[in-house]
Amino acid sequence: MRILTLLCAAALLLLSPQAFAASAGQLELTNSVVGFICIAIFVVAYALVMGEEKLHMRKSKPVLVAAGLIWILIGWVYIQHGLPGVTEDAFRHNLLEFAELMLFLLVAMTYINAMEERLLFDALRAWMIKKGFSYQNLFWITGFLAFFISPVADNLTTALLMCAVVMKVAEGDKKFINLCCVNIVVAANAGGAFSPFGDITTLMVWQAGLVKFQEFFVLFLPALVNFVIPAAIMSFFIEKRKPSAVEEDVELKRGAIRIVCLFLFTIGTAVACHTFLHLPPVLGMMMGLGYLQFFGYFLRMTLPGSLARKKAMAERAGDMERLRRLGGVVPFDVFSKVQRAEWDTLLFFYGVVMCVGGLGFLGYLAVMSDLLYTQWGATNANVALGVISAVIDNIPVMFAVLTMQPEMSHGQWLLITLTAGVGGSLLSVGSAAGVALMGQARGMYTFAGHLKWAPVIALGYIAAIFMHLWLNADLFQIYG
Repeated sequence: MRILTLLCAAALLLLSPQAFAASAGQLELTNSVVGFICIAIFVVAYALVMGEEKLHMRKSKPVLVAAGLIWILIGWVYIQHGLPGVTEDAFRHNLLEFAELMLFLLVAMTYINAMEERLLFDALRAWMIKKGFSYQNLFWITGFLAFFISPVADNLTTALLMCAVVMKVAEGDKKFINLCCVNIVVAANAGGAFSPFGDITTLMVWQAGLVKFQEFFVLFLPALVNFVIPAAIMSFFIEKRKPSAVEEDVELKRGAIRIVCLFLFTIGTAVACHTFLHLPPVLGMMMGLGYLQFFGYFLRMTLPGSLARKKAMAERAGDMERLRRLGGVVPFDVFSKVQRAEWDTLLFFYGVVMCVGGLGFLGYLAVMSDLLYTQWGATNANVALGVISAVIDNIPVMFAVLTMQPEMSHGQWLLITLTAGVGGSLLSVGSAAGVALMGQARGMYTFAGHLKWAPVIALGYIAAIFMHLWLNADLFQIYG
């Protein structure tokens, strides 16, 4: 109920009469009945999104319907005024932005799924489990791995992997699992904030051309501070225990390491296309999907010979277990990995982009830009938006800022990238990583369990902001 109240309050701010003048051919609808209805539709849809855990309803459903209703209402108004082409062009513009990001994410998800199918993540988990680390060691190792893996494998995938390790080692220890999950969420979100591949929001900023690929790395130290400060405080509350080692042997499937190399080469292609040729990064990513398809073809063609050699070796060694595993090997299929992509996330992203784009077309983002960036100032606005992202998710917050395009220094664009990325850690529902872990560690990691550590996480959030303002002070001088 409190979240719904916050949403309503945000909507009332948007309904301020201080609207900007409409651009040529565009109607001013911020104070119209249709505008109010569209705001109400978005508020209701997002209330349903945030109730996903209780309602057991996928978050894409309400925003898909809301996006359709908002644009239908906009189209109806413009038809009445004899301006059908204006809405068509606006919708296509938003659709193109989504399509570029969706295809980029689809390729990244396909590679991650391919690595998972080749048992790369299972092998990493098995190695960590059989080492028999103490609870203290496990807390810090999973945290640092989450921080350093998420810039490449994204914060959601990384958080799920680290949570699986903790759940396996500390089975039944609710207190420790909750503490570790909080740490993992903070670490994964922080790690994702200094890389274009770590989070959807950083990817959006990079694709918009506002921050260059290498410039994200100036956020490394602020992001590290954001993770280390709460982790250091939470570590004092871990019992001095050592779980029993669990033996688990995982053999990497053929081609696992080569797929990692292909993924890194794909990232390099995307960066080169964007940096040197000024082409959209999605071109390089789609080309990278072609690399994976060619490699998949190679794996299928050479599978019979590889299996024959491995079976002969297993028979000579009398390894019946390996023979059984080899008998269940199936050919590598790229399209099965595409099918396993997070389609709910991609469709949710479409709904958010179209909803926010529609509200921007109505004029509400201009109102918000005036309120936040003119009246509050860029620093205050960016810090506040980071906190808001913990309540209503960072994707709509970042897309709204990118749509507003406020005049800001380079340092301020990096600041909103940082705050939107790590602000979601303040609440368990504030990021995709937190929501996913509540499902994976159901009953162990909860909203209340995370909320208890919110003041400690807030210390890291504030310290990260000050670290960025201090370290990168020269980047804030562009507009005086």
